[in-house]
Amino acid sequence: MGEIELVGDPARATGGERPLVLSRFHPPPERFEGCFTTFYQLDLDTGGGPPVEDYLQPEWGNVRFFTGALPVAEIGASRAVGTRFTATGPSSRPCRFRLGTSRMWGIGFLPKGWARYIETDAYDCANVVCDGERHPAFARFAPLARTLCDPEASLDEQYAAILEWMDALMRPSRDEIKIVRVHEALVSGECASVAELADAGGMSIRTLERVCRRYFGFTPKLLMRRQRFMRSLTAFMLCEGSRWTEAMDRDYHDQAQFSREFREFMTMNPSDYAALDHPILSAFMEARAKVWGSAAQTLDRPAR
Repeated sequence: MGEIELVGDPARATGGERPLVLSRFHPPPERFEGCFTTFYQLDLDTGGGPPVEDYLQPEWGNVRFFTGALPVAEIGASRAVGTRFTATGPSSRPCRFRLGTSRMWGIGFLPKGWARYIETDAYDCANVVCDGERHPAFARFAPLARTLCDPEASLDEQYAAILEWMDALMRPSRDEIKIVRVHEALVSGECASVAELADAGGMSIRTLERVCRRYFGFTPKLLMRRQRFMRSLTAFMLCEGSRWTEAMDRDYHDQAQFSREFREFMTMNPSDYAALDHPILSAFMEARAKVWGSAAQTLDRPAR
């Protein structure tokens, strides 16, 4: 198995006051470079307490497999309840979820990975959460549930099953060079306009719009705004005690603009979000930043 690091804080579960969250990150082998954010495993133990609730920020497409308690997940009007295999498309809205004691395997698809593995336009799956076994875009991954949702299977067996299945399904895309160029330009944050993003990708604006719709899920302008917002949100989440004004990206004109963007991407005010408890997300983001080098999928570069 590839290198695994385990990060968690057992003290969080003391006295049942906080859930125990343990995260393991598995670097995808080199042959999958640029396709996945990571293969990750998360153990949640509520210590006999009620299920926890949290909000996932906007991210790329994902498939997640659960053993134990099954989640309730919502993105806007899109909902998945009690599914052992939950899939999401790229999102520009939060995913509200509720989960009890469970083990989860997650696989995040970067745009290049979407091109290689998923035949449906990302735009058609944007802000969708669903039962992956029933949705035509994600049903091809359903056989993984036999192993990843088996409580008797070892971590080695589960990780091997992921690699075997991804090897079997992988196919090249003629747009890979374009995808990587656009993705790299988005993450760099150096493009101030759609025209600059098209230039950085070496393509016309019309081609850029096609590539973004097919593999990224949103218009170029929205993708650029989402990146700016995620840089600000992750800075706030990783700096305990910080203020929004300290975390705001330099490209925001003022706090009023940031607040408007926050309401669009998270469907609540910044102060309301800051007042919420984030028992899973805070621990996971801290672990991800420490082990993986970035706290959120949207900040991962297309090649490591």
